[in-house]
Amino acid sequence: MRAAARQAWPLAPLSLTPQAIGRAATRALYHELALSPKPGLVTLTDNGSHRDMDAQTFMRSLFALRSYFVAIAELGQHKVDFAALERCGIQAEAHMLAATGGINTHRGAIFMLGLLCAAAGAVSCSGAPPTPARLRQALRHHWGDALAARASRTSTLPGGVAAQKHGLRSASQEAALAFPVLFETAVPALVAGLARGLSSTQARLDTLFHVMAVLDDSNLAHRGGLEGLHHARQAARSFLAAGGAARPGGMEAAQAMGRDFQARNLSPGGSADTLAAACWMVQFCNPQP
Repeated sequence: MRAAARQAWPLAPLSLTPQAIGRAATRALYHELALSPKPGLVTLTDNGSHRDMDAQTFMRSLFALRSYFVAIAELGQHKVDFAALERCGIQAEAHMLAATGGINTHRGAIFMLGLLCAAAGAVSCSGAPPTPARLRQALRHHWGDALAARASRTSTLPGGVAAQKHGLRSASQEAALAFPVLFETAVPALVAGLARGLSSTQARLDTLFHVMAVLDDSNLAHRGGLEGLHHARQAARSFLAAGGAARPGGMEAAQAMGRDFQARNLSPGGSADTLAAACWMVQFCNPQP
């Protein structure tokens, strides 16, 4: 395994304290924000398809959420019921909205990364090294039934409404299945890219496109309907089939896709949340099952 991959998959995983788990989550969200180019999404230098938020909005949100990821990891250590996790997430969303002036920057990440931090907290109590398989099993074992019940609720959020309207798998349903796109597509793609010697930027960008190619991204469906979702999926598949970010002209192709997404008002927010979760996981998980 090359140096870049060793850096992404530490042979001696970090101690799984709630503080380490939470810091890794905040760091992963920053890595996602800093990735550029990133079609339709906010970066440090580009607002993507968004007129109501920029990098400063995201940074205020990140600072507001730092303590949340630590707190929910601590709750996971105590294996609390799902209602307690949900209350913690609702409080975090209120802090985010207060910090951003009412703009939703990280609602999806609060849900997805929060659950993963809780799972990491639960795994830490076992004394076993953290692995993707153990994190996924912890999610299923401790909160799987509650997540399945939650997925049956009728959502009033824009993404949930779009998923229901178009017959897509919602973010809640993805969670009830213990995040198959994250564990079966995003994390393997990121690890494989780093193992091939890609730079972190190239590996993360390719991972984002791998996710876009398969995820029922309800944010894309909300902003562009099924036509927008299918357009983004095909664009991602074509980008990867042409050789991805590392090929000559790969980054320029990603920039051109960004201009196309802006013209179509598309933003793959669900895919970005999944990329951030993959970046979080490779910081401390052992790759062995």
